Amino acid sequence: MRPISECLKLSFVIPLYNCLPLTQAMLASLRATIPAGLAHEIILVDDGSTDGTREWLATLTDPSCRIVLNEKNLGYAAANNRGAALARGEFIALLNNDLVLTPNWLEPMLDLHNRLGAQAGLISNVQLNARTGTLDHTGVFIDHKGKPQHDRTPPSDFRRRGQDWRMVDLVTGACVLIRRELWQQLGGFDQRYHNGCEDIDLCLRAKAAGHANAVAFRSVVRHHISASPGRKLRDEANCYRLTLRWRGELAQIGLPAWCRRFLEWDLNAATKPSVSTSVLAYTLHLRRTPPPAALTGMEAAIAFEIARWEKMFGSGDVSSK
Repeated sequence: MRPISECLKLSFVIPLYNCLPLTQAMLASLRATIPAGLAHEIILVDDGSTDGTREWLATLTDPSCRIVLNEKNLGYAAANNRGAALARGEFIALLNNDLVLTPNWLEPMLDLHNRLGAQAGLISNVQLNARTGTLDHTGVFIDHKGKPQHDRTPPSDFRRRGQDWRMVDLVTGACVLIRRELWQQLGGFDQRYHNGCEDIDLCLRAKAAGHANAVAFRSVVRHHISASPGRKLRDEANCYRLTLRWRGELAQIGLPAWCRRFLEWDLNAATKPSVSTSVLAYTLHLRRTPPPAALTGMEAAIAFEIARWEKMFGSGDVSSK
């Protein structure tokens, strides 16, 4: 008989912090959409909930569920890391507890990972706002200030070209698939981030290691966005840490957004026509290399943000911010 670790295909890792009704609905949707015959485990990590979540977890009798109770609230990165450290599956699926999983959400992600093979990094999907039904995520881009933002480009824009997936630099960690071996190689989430930018940092490390992050358009889930209490409290400190570590990479990834912003705001201003022409050509993919003005502008925008953060937090280490 093969060891359990060799039999399990997938480990679902779900950090919990309050929001019990959303957790219950999410788990029900997960159970209803797991493909028949898929060997799996569900690892639920409670991060110090005080709303009855722990009492509810004690009632779960499903043998596929494994429960982890943190003595205090450690944050998103640490909770995921603790759950993933116990995972035995070939793949890890990181899932927020405020998702609503729809039929056939998982299969396209597994299929895309298989198509990319050893090149595969983090595989994500299309995410809709659970309250409004509007599109919330088809990847993450870096804006003209060097900050991560959700890309909401409709999948139909790509499907018209025959694409049911696309390669991206970054994805959200709310619903993501990664091979466990790669997760271990990358070291999981950096716990110096607290409830923000952990996923972006992990994507950048996967990319730096030569892996491709991607979005599967045939996989669609709904997401109660930022439902956990205190989700946004440390956004500025997290962005500061991310930028200090990945300044050059963020500038490169943000070039398309900077160019679009330039054209929106400066095309009719008193700028050199040659600059506008080169920026437009790059934006339309008629020029492969970014114009020097774009890189200079992007670097200046990031320098401005760093100076602002230094006034807020001071320079250097932001681990206590």
